[in-house]
Amino acid sequence: MRQADKGKTAPLDGRGLRIGIVQARFNEGVTNALRDACMDELAALGVATRDITLVTVPGALEIPLALSLLTENSDLDALIALGCVIRGETYHFELVANESAAGLSRVSLDADMPIANAILTTENLAQAVARQGDKGRDAARVAVEMARLSIALS
Repeated sequence: MRQADKGKTAPLDGRGLRIGIVQARFNEGVTNALRDACMDELAALGVATRDITLVTVPGALEIPLALSLLTENSDLDALIALGCVIRGETYHFELVANESAAGLSRVSLDADMPIANAILTTENLAQAVARQGDKGRDAARVAVEMARLSIALS
């Protein structure tokens, strides 16, 4: 019996991987910056632009359905969710934050496909702007690492 090496990660080599991205348009300035950082990092990791499928949806609650539809495309190795939910004065923030995250988990487990969650949930726009670049790059790295891990364990 083999045991995975503890503390070691799958190589961050995106060459040949096919990645799907679903981007919410709500808070578009932030989600565009997330997308740009993510795409730049995917390119740096070797993912070819032709191997990236980008879909936009109105908001974070619509992301899980679009991801689910993309899982039907067996050519994809991993998915990325890009969105931004900023707290307002009502309970709506909690609803959108919780349900979008639960939807991502459900889609990932149902489809056996890695999904990098880069749906920012922040108290205000300044926090979102401060995180948009790093979170976009992180999502690309997570998608590549988990795609490689998924391939290795299949």
